[in-house]
Amino acid sequence: MQYFLAKRTVRALAALGAVTALAACDPQVPDSGAGVGFSSYTEYQQRQAQNAGLVPSGAISDETTGLPAAPVMTNSTLPPAGQVASAGGSAADVAAETRAALAASNANSGVAPLEASPSNPAPPVVNAAGISNENNFEAVGEVRSIQDDANRIAANRAQYQQVQPTALPSRVGTGPNIVDYALKNRHPIGKELYSRSLLNGQSKFVRNCAKYPSPDLAQEDFLAAGGPHRDRMGLDPDGDGYACQWDPRPFQLATGG
Repeated sequence: MQYFLAKRTVRALAALGAVTALAACDPQVPDSGAGVGFSSYTEYQQRQAQNAGLVPSGAISDETTGLPAAPVMTNSTLPPAGQVASAGGSAADVAAETRAALAASNANSGVAPLEASPSNPAPPVVNAAGISNENNFEAVGEVRSIQDDANRIAANRAQYQQVQPTALPSRVGTGPNIVDYALKNRHPIGKELYSRSLLNGQSKFVRNCAKYPSPDLAQEDFLAAGGPHRDRMGLDPDGDGYACQWDPRPFQLATGG
């Protein structure tokens, strides 16, 4: 009997030891209101401001930590109005550097910088030589008035003359008139009206027509040599009265025919 009691006691002590070991391994849950690793949320905010450079080191204060109080930020540290602050020197140094830069700029360009200001006078208007002032109302107004322009228009209208068309002058010359021939002969191209010799007709036609720079000149020579009834040079092998494929229709259309 005593054996069984001793065995149960050992088991109970072993179970109690296991529970104690598990409790020792369980991590402590931090207080979310105090901030992780800080005694209060205020200290957490101050530490973050110090790490960001917003508050000087050692200026954080908290009642629980005993650190020195943070300085009060005012505008007393700002420079007076009109004073230029420079990280590299005083306002006098900045002014000296500015004057030196302006002097160097003037020395390079040779032209002093223009200060833009509403009080500056308007730049002069330069009229280049040779440019007309007809589109400049002020310049034209100095020379003549609106009444002067009206008088000029009236004078021009008084000199206007309408020329009536007249008959064309008669052509002077002894050569044939191909225009008159075209207006008097309105038969179609290729219609045979005159008999022609078939001996070497095509070869003679090609060879002789190649001598003329235009069909008009060939037609003139054709008529001067006895055409259209005779064709000794072979310029009209089909007998229609038109030499070297001359076309009378442009002349006929010009007169509405």
